Amino acid sequence: MNYGMIRYILGRILIVEAILLGLPVFVGFLYRESWTNILSFLATIAILLVVGVPLSWKAPKKTAFYAREGFSIVALAWFLMSFFGALPFFFSSAIPSLVDAFFETASGFTTTGASILTEIESLPNSILFWRSFTHLIGGMGVLIFALAILPQVGPDSVHLMKAESPGPSFGKLMAKVSHSARILYIIYLSMTGILTLLLIIGKMPVFDAVLHAFGAAGTGGFSLKNASIGYYENAYFEVVLGVGMILFGVNFNLYYMTLMRQGKSALKSEELHWYLAFIVLSIGIISIDVFHRYENIPMMLKDVFFTVSSIITTTGYATKDFNQWPLTSHVILLLLMFCGAMAGSTGGGIKVSRVAIYLKTSLQEIRHMISPNRKLPVKFDRKMIDTPLLRGVSFYFMTYTLVFAVCMVIVSLDAPNFVTAFSAVAATINNIGPGLDMVGPTGNYSSFSDLSKLTLIIAMIAGRLEIFPVLVLLSSRTWRKT
Repeated sequence: MNYGMIRYILGRILIVEAILLGLPVFVGFLYRESWTNILSFLATIAILLVVGVPLSWKAPKKTAFYAREGFSIVALAWFLMSFFGALPFFFSSAIPSLVDAFFETASGFTTTGASILTEIESLPNSILFWRSFTHLIGGMGVLIFALAILPQVGPDSVHLMKAESPGPSFGKLMAKVSHSARILYIIYLSMTGILTLLLIIGKMPVFDAVLHAFGAAGTGGFSLKNASIGYYENAYFEVVLGVGMILFGVNFNLYYMTLMRQGKSALKSEELHWYLAFIVLSIGIISIDVFHRYENIPMMLKDVFFTVSSIITTTGYATKDFNQWPLTSHVILLLLMFCGAMAGSTGGGIKVSRVAIYLKTSLQEIRHMISPNRKLPVKFDRKMIDTPLLRGVSFYFMTYTLVFAVCMVIVSLDAPNFVTAFSAVAATINNIGPGLDMVGPTGNYSSFSDLSKLTLIIAMIAGRLEIFPVLVLLSSRTWRKT
């Protein structure tokens, strides 16, 4: 274990967070907020520099590191950034409880969008900005952001990118990881800027448009309104954000391929076809299920489209309380929570590619039982899926189920019913935010105990990092010298 590189990289990450906190300070001055709010950010910046500068003051002589260091660095970075990022909420008394502030910030960075706040609109703009800005940072990944703006830490930084990138595999865009990270962020920020502009064209206030674009881009879902997007009662905003969420749920490698004039190849992506098919099929089933509740068909389609877009991309924005929809709709939405968006996107969940591979593997197994002597290879994206990848997908599902069950047992200790406990864990480990019943679109997580909130924090970070980095971090084997 190369402890020197772990120390060095974590120190640089904390310095990056200190720099990022300068933006809400600017917002505080811009809106002439009280010194209490501004000092809460300045104090946090000072703490981050006091911790981060000594850690990264001197680069270690041995710079090589491997997968276990990469997993450990990524997991530690997400926990540390979430903890230190919670301090402005705590220092300003916007969230008096440190555990609650930690929960809110972890939810922001992991783009979960689960909240303990019962009143949002009364918060200062600087606090609201930082709360939503964590979505933008966490959407593409805090380590990928650091790799994009800092000099490359060495060829082994690919281990950081692999550990943080969602999905069963990561396709390098270029030979140098820092260049790949910059390309991803240029695409990401450009799309965010376009979405912001479209919301402003629809006459959404500029500050509101920026924050809601952050939430859609990171597929996080924090709003600055208590009623979320439903506050605006504007079909244009719902359509723009609905389409935007779907686009941010697409693998960013496909956008890169399009830029490189390989648009036809990008459109042939099998995962993209599955993703769009899930969306269309879900909209169709739910529309039939809720048809009798609407007199206006266009309004029904709009509500269903927005809700499906929000849930499958794990964003969590809401316009309607889908708790009031029939049971069949609840089941479809719950399945979408687990499925999630495409690999390599800002969305959470198990990922469409894993679900598709697992379904195709199961189908092939049934066929093999019927014809035992036939060799039936599994293909995805016109390529043969090798045994290690199939084993990896199966192992991920088993590990995911085990972690889910453990979290479920702990949360059930103080949840009022099974639906609340189950959907709370599903909504956090899949980085969605709203669940069903008590944690539905009109509810929140404030009534849970500190133990449940800490458990859900771990679930959020484990879900965002696809579980294994957190398990590696907690394993005693990781920290052995040999």
